[in-house]
Amino acid sequence: MPMFSRKAITKFFALALVYLTVAGNAWAGKKKKRKPNIIFILADDLGYGDLSCYGQTKFSTPNIDRMAERGLRFTDHYSGSTVCAPSRCTLMTGFHTGHSYIRGNQEVKPEGQLPIPASSVTVAEVLKQAGYTTGVIGKWGMGYPGSEGDPNNQGFDYFFGYNCQREAHHYYPTHLWRNQERVEYPENNLKEKKGKYSHDLFTEDALRFVRENKDNPFFLYLAYSVPHADVDVPEDSMKPFIGKFDEKPYKGGGYLAQPTPKAAHAGMVTRMDGDIGKLNKLLADLDIDENTLVIFTSDNGPHVEGGHNPAFFNSAGGLRGVKRDLYEGGIRAPFIAMWPGTVKAGSETDHPSAFWDFLPTACEIAGYQAPVGIDGISYLPTLLGKSPKQKKHEYLYWEFHTKAQTRDKQAVRKGDWKGVRMKIKTAGQPIELYNLAKDPGEKNNVASKYPEIVAEITAIMDQQHVKSEYFPFSYESTKIRKAKTKRPQ
Repeated sequence: MPMFSRKAITKFFALALVYLTVAGNAWAGKKKKRKPNIIFILADDLGYGDLSCYGQTKFSTPNIDRMAERGLRFTDHYSGSTVCAPSRCTLMTGFHTGHSYIRGNQEVKPEGQLPIPASSVTVAEVLKQAGYTTGVIGKWGMGYPGSEGDPNNQGFDYFFGYNCQREAHHYYPTHLWRNQERVEYPENNLKEKKGKYSHDLFTEDALRFVRENKDNPFFLYLAYSVPHADVDVPEDSMKPFIGKFDEKPYKGGGYLAQPTPKAAHAGMVTRMDGDIGKLNKLLADLDIDENTLVIFTSDNGPHVEGGHNPAFFNSAGGLRGVKRDLYEGGIRAPFIAMWPGTVKAGSETDHPSAFWDFLPTACEIAGYQAPVGIDGISYLPTLLGKSPKQKKHEYLYWEFHTKAQTRDKQAVRKGDWKGVRMKIKTAGQPIELYNLAKDPGEKNNVASKYPEIVAEITAIMDQQHVKSEYFPFSYESTKIRKAKTKRPQ
């Protein structure tokens, strides 16, 4: 008789429950020809203020702006974390970082990151059960090739892109992965910026994926790697901005040297904007745009790597902090949802939501019950303009772990209140308190004036942090368990 691990059994029953329990929502009640397609476009390190529809003035993003004009713009949406891997883990699994498996970037050599376990139930697995073809194109970062966290082992029928987020720092890769096949690019030369620009390969593959799956419901997770790390883009996208800005050349430091990093950043974002325009045009040409929900957002706040100057571009949109901070600038993200004929054009919402809400939203759209016990709440009522029916979070919670544990931190948003706890070296560290309605820039710490609010937020932080063997706070353990460093051959 075969033996099964506890994780495998847990996952089997979780998926069985999802499969057997059909949600009694609007989609189940209507005999539609087919379920709506879902496209989730994720930019990498794009700040809250890096789109012209969110206030960017140094360059424009007309195609993403057009999505906002045709759909719903969120003003209070949050990423899952303030760096890549944990943010994407919350997106895929529906758990915030107090409960999620990945809570920081933990690397595996020679290629990959700490894998999410086989017992995880991902949005791709649920949608696959619901009859969707599932694909991820772009950057993964949640399990080295062949591991239990590999996208093909987490519900995705198709994967093309960077498995490893370190590899995704550079845009002329030596190789990418197509499912389990390593695709080589011997013609690429990173230093000379020659060969295949990975972002373009992702766009081409996304367009192909949509064409090939247009007749059946599909879920496409398009995880672009721009504008992160190497601030680098082909000359045709950079040329319009050369000489427009006062430039200070970047000389390296782990990333590609760039004489005009400001022009390159503007070129990267506008190139992505143009490609999103191509994707949306294809949906219209195929006459499936009215049956397709397209979401655009970013995985965390703006970075300060590769010569990028977020202050010059006001990339954080006037909010405090950048990537690796749990202040608003590190976690509040632009978020646009376009679904012609279903989502009201030109609408806006201040509904507080976060990455872990995507899984239950996708489940409700597909007509399936979300897995039990997750932290997310479906925002489908908000998409449909039914705000009175929208369930709301009592609070939103984040924690972030770094190699130097003295920089670990927590944050909570509860209504208009925002609490931040920094440098968690010992239990009971003090909490900073901000009123986001009066002080969205988090300039005035009012913790001493509202001890009762501080007490409430303290209790939430203490309750929502579940101890992790890979990501403990320093007062819980002096050592962090490392991911396995050897991949199976």
